[in-house]
Amino acid sequence: MDNISNVVVKPLEKSIYMKPYTMHFTQNGTARTWDLLAVHDSVAIIIFNITRNVLVLVKQFRPAVYIGLIPLEDRQLGQQIDLKKYPPENGITIELCAGIVDKNLSLAEIAREEVLEECGYNVQVNSLNLIGSYRSGVGTQASLQTAFYCEVTDDMKVSSGGGVEDEIIEVVEYTIDEIKKYVTQKDVINSPPSFLFGIYWFLLNKAEH
Repeated sequence: MDNISNVVVKPLEKSIYMKPYTMHFTQNGTARTWDLLAVHDSVAIIIFNITRNVLVLVKQFRPAVYIGLIPLEDRQLGQQIDLKKYPPENGITIELCAGIVDKNLSLAEIAREEVLEECGYNVQVNSLNLIGSYRSGVGTQASLQTAFYCEVTDDMKVSSGGGVEDEIIEVVEYTIDEIKKYVTQKDVINSPPSFLFGIYWFLLNKAEH
């Protein structure tokens, strides 16, 4: 997964995933501007395997996390990144199973597809329990993410998962004790806020049951 090479940062090219723009507005009589990104909404799924009492999560390399850890002077546009000085494994994250909303399907149906594609479990739509929706990246994008919870068994595992097309995703499992240790560590947690929300929701509402 961390076999990364030839890392170079370039100006944004045409993207099907995001569109930058600037909002001009007046607030309390003062003219202001704010740079924004238009991105897809998404779903995230907390998956608990009740056969072995483990949380099913995904592990992947996130370029934004990796680049964000490199000082600006060492990541100028067009400059080759020193991979020995900045190991690619620094950009590997632990996350909930998740995916963007880019199909004409219900959110639950999209969540079901993500569970199958990323983690290899074949779940029914009616087994996905809606937790709620919230805004992510409120400073730049404010996209809407909807979270679901589902329980799976080993018998529901039909593939190794790992994503589709050019995705490189590793499925990982954490016991309840392991996930508690992970989210309470003092070091920087290489996971997004939505992951922490989902895990703490699980610990509060499901772990003891």
